[in-house]
Amino acid sequence: MRRLARHSAIYGIGGLVSRILATILLPLYTHYLPPNAFGEVEIITAATAVLAIGLQMGIASAFFRFYFDAKEEPEKLTVVRTSFWFTMATATVGLVLGIVFAGQISHLLGLGHAVWLVRAGAVGLWAQTNYQQLTALFRVEERSTAYAIASITNVLVTVAAMVVFVAVFHWGAIGLVVGNFTGTLVVYLGLIAYRTEQLGLEFDRALFRRMQSFGMPLVPSALALWMINFIDREFVSWYKGNAEVGVYSAAVKIASVITFVMIAFRTAWPAFAYSIEDDREAKRTYAFVLTYLLAFSSWAALALGALAPWWTKLLTAPQYERAQNGVALLAFAGAIYAGYTVLAIGSGRARRTQLNWVVTGVGAGANIALNFWLIPKYGMVGASISTLAAYVVLFAGMTLYAQRVYPVQYQWRRVVTAVGAAAALNIAARATGLSLLPSLLCVAVYPLALALLGFYLPAERARLRRLAAP
Repeated sequence: MRRLARHSAIYGIGGLVSRILATILLPLYTHYLPPNAFGEVEIITAATAVLAIGLQMGIASAFFRFYFDAKEEPEKLTVVRTSFWFTMATATVGLVLGIVFAGQISHLLGLGHAVWLVRAGAVGLWAQTNYQQLTALFRVEERSTAYAIASITNVLVTVAAMVVFVAVFHWGAIGLVVGNFTGTLVVYLGLIAYRTEQLGLEFDRALFRRMQSFGMPLVPSALALWMINFIDREFVSWYKGNAEVGVYSAAVKIASVITFVMIAFRTAWPAFAYSIEDDREAKRTYAFVLTYLLAFSSWAALALGALAPWWTKLLTAPQYERAQNGVALLAFAGAIYAGYTVLAIGSGRARRTQLNWVVTGVGAGANIALNFWLIPKYGMVGASISTLAAYVVLFAGMTLYAQRVYPVQYQWRRVVTAVGAAAALNIAARATGLSLLPSLLCVAVYPLALALLGFYLPAERARLRRLAAP
């Protein structure tokens, strides 16, 4: 647990630096770019995120599983090289298609004749897809410090490039997109030079077919997760207008503090989870990780939700005050999603990922159905409820499926205690309209509440040791 926490903290450094600099530089970008330019960049960013999922064809996920399955160094190198050259090939195909058909893609995305913006996005897609595959090597080697150095270098070069292209050269939306991938491209080329000996000309077709069989079912699953995260904006815009989307986006950004923590964990988790060779030890570890991750993320969600009125006042303008009504719902949705990522590793370890898409598809379907029902009446609050409900469905579905293919003795009493106590304290703070100090007290007493509810009981720990015994 300490090893996982240490790596997660180090992995999070790059993301933390990125968020701080993005916040500091936001006034600069808004000065030089009008709102429609930001909208164009957002569309390109969303489009490249979806295309990256499709181009990778699940190989990025399969890489972790097959790397740790390989026992000898030559076998591991074959996994690395096969993954690298496949990713390079598909990313290059995406780059060529993006450049050649930029005009058609621009009109399809509603960008008009923004040909060069699409071409810049295609280069960014190529750079980011290859960069992620190459930095995955640091993750399987558990070299989190090297990963963090690469991430911070990427961020610093990217920020400098964006300032130059936007503020000095006045390239507008294109400058923001070009600047955004410049750091990624520079660091990627440096990593290529660093990894020259490992990246030989080798491609194992039999291995690739096995990896694809493992990874392809995860592609629709990833797309469904993307849908849950982004499609509600379209519903809010459709039913309530873009002003309501703005308020909802403010709530999402405040609640995204918990997302930042989870990104750090998710970066460390696959390599850590697959590196445990003994199944008995793996199952015991997975059980404890789920318990303590949900306890920590629930406390973070409580801190965001119980103090939502003050976070909103601190971070937004007065016209965004209603965003506070969605913060707690979105923060607890993030906590539940963190639990889902732990559960999902079971199907990966068992190599039974074929039905993951069913679980995420049901979650996405529930989200869409609730959006139709709740958003017309409740606006952004309805969207927040839909998101939380979708992640609860994901958590429950993955529990059923993962337990069938890779049963683990999860500590359900402690899990329910951790999440339930945080939710109850959040309701106590906000339903009664407590002022700042009592609300802070609700957050501070969470560990004590867990103690009173028996979360730390020695008897519970002894029972868990008995369950883990052979």
